[in-house]
Amino acid sequence: MNNWLYRLEAKYGRYAIRNLPLYIVGMYVIGFALNMMTQGRIYYEYLSLNPYMILHGQPWRVVTFLLAVPSTSIIYLIFAVLFYYSIGRQLCMVWGAFKYNLYMLTGILATIVGSFLYYAVTHEVYIFMDGYYIYLSMFLAFATIFPDAMVYLYGIFPLRVKWLMYLDLIYLAIDFYRGSNGSRVAIVVSLLNFALFFFGSRNVKRYSPKEIHRKKVYHQKVKPTKAYRHQCAICKKTELDDPNLEFRYCSKCDGDFEYCNEHLFTHTHIKQ
Repeated sequence: MNNWLYRLEAKYGRYAIRNLPLYIVGMYVIGFALNMMTQGRIYYEYLSLNPYMILHGQPWRVVTFLLAVPSTSIIYLIFAVLFYYSIGRQLCMVWGAFKYNLYMLTGILATIVGSFLYYAVTHEVYIFMDGYYIYLSMFLAFATIFPDAMVYLYGIFPLRVKWLMYLDLIYLAIDFYRGSNGSRVAIVVSLLNFALFFFGSRNVKRYSPKEIHRKKVYHQKVKPTKAYRHQCAICKKTELDDPNLEFRYCSKCDGDFEYCNEHLFTHTHIKQ
């Protein structure tokens, strides 16, 4: 799966939203404000993901369902914004902006498709789905990558992320048992998205070191002079493609291989 992701990134990586975690928490704040001003009524009446209403003149619901906030507490908002922004930024550092974008987009599209498939089967009018489980799948990915990271519950109680993940999985099981059919669809879709992206890309051989070296030698031969000073050995981006990119040499690779900040910590070390 990694090879497929790398090919997609090489072709469409320039379209990735670099500050997506910031936009996500921004939507969270907007949703919280709307929830407070209308006491939660506007969300279910005009914003939630409801296939029946989308097909009857309210297409904006395919986007606005992401504004759902499960609480009206300002304390909850502060901690949620800081937490989601922090884990989003760290996932971007580990995965790169493109894979993080793709992960969130896949979760969103899968939730939308799942809701329409459920509506097509049941013709149920009262389907209200939100983006809560999409955000939860982002946390599950983070907890799987950094299981021993420490977080402070309410800013006071230290707790390892993996224990929070276990609690969330228990909560998901309870919610699946007690929740509506729409909630069950959202839970299944979010877990499938998490499994596809994380477990589908674990322990899979990435770019072959020999292939990277061969490409580097080839580019050196066919381009003896170049207008750029830095180039990533993985995605081949230079400072001309994105002036905000930073480049570093990897001390663990055999040879002078340079990587952008998105691939510095995720590449396979080249050993000759």
